[in-house]
Amino acid sequence: MTAPDADLQTELDALRDAARRLIAREMTPHYADWERAGAAPRALWRTMGAAGLLCASVPEEYGGPGAGLAHARVVIEELANAFVALPGFYTHSEIIAPYILKYGAQQQKQTWLPRCVSGDCVLSIAMTEPGAGSDLRGARTTARRDGDDYVISGQKTFISNGLHADLVIVLANVEGMSQGRKSLFLVETDRPGFSRGRVLDKIGQRAQDTVELFFDETRIPASNLLGVEGEGLRYLMAQLPRERLLVGMAALAGAQAAFRETLAYANARQAFGQPISQFQHLRFRLAELKTKITVAGAFLDQCIARFEHGDLPVDEAAMCKYWLTDVEADVLDECVQMHGGYGFMREYPVARAYADARGQRIYAGTNEIMKEIVARNL
Repeated sequence: MTAPDADLQTELDALRDAARRLIAREMTPHYADWERAGAAPRALWRTMGAAGLLCASVPEEYGGPGAGLAHARVVIEELANAFVALPGFYTHSEIIAPYILKYGAQQQKQTWLPRCVSGDCVLSIAMTEPGAGSDLRGARTTARRDGDDYVISGQKTFISNGLHADLVIVLANVEGMSQGRKSLFLVETDRPGFSRGRVLDKIGQRAQDTVELFFDETRIPASNLLGVEGEGLRYLMAQLPRERLLVGMAALAGAQAAFRETLAYANARQAFGQPISQFQHLRFRLAELKTKITVAGAFLDQCIARFEHGDLPVDEAAMCKYWLTDVEADVLDECVQMHGGYGFMREYPVARAYADARGQRIYAGTNEIMKEIVARNL
């Protein structure tokens, strides 16, 4: 990817410094407590918003900076460098907010996007159901038209940001339409009939709230329909390459952070009178990991460049997501091994990162589904 010009690089450097300082001040000292609680505090969203770390792609007319993926990538990288696994921030900012920006009516954009930028509104998107994961056509949540309203009934699970969400984009099948014609709805979480289930107990990303959501005859105005009725799956398919690209960014950032941590450990750790990094086996393994990360970075840069020019194919986005998350998994497995027994202890960052990264091969479409997408385009 072409290097950013001098002005943009200065802007990105300032953003990186601001993100690094905020993370060190507001997150790192409290992160272990948030992991035990299963969620970061709601106030953190407004702190992030006040620092300009949310919704980089939202245009200035809606209160955002009107920037792009380079800015989002900086925040993702700094979270990874601090071993803070809170993917809900980029999910809110760069995956969900673009749905409102792309498909929302003008009133919906004016109402919600400035609040998303400031952190006064937390977004989540509710697609997955207990019986429908990657196969979204099988989702059973329904929306019944009743006069000037829709009435939504159903259950969603594995919903990131669900605990604090003020607005949820819900995938539902409108009664009377075929099962394959889903629609997207904006559901405010203070509406009667909406409820949240328990915070789910995950093996990793333990500070990222993930919950079940329930809709029991939840009534919303017809104006809360996002885009055109029956076009929900088409909207999701159009936006999934962006989501998969962002997961790829997070995966590469996680691999780079773990490698740096492990290299420093290997240079400091002594065995048989020398740093363990001096043993040929570990030196070669470190060289292999560095090469793999470098190649992954070049592929990611290519995918970002194609995306920004509007020509990232669906199958290449799938390759990006599955291959980079597999690279991250390989790197982290080696990093844990190089730490020996300490790599199995959660007090060491690579141990937490190992568990945190496991979900990346599952969400945004499992890696097996990604390979199926690639295979269909051969």
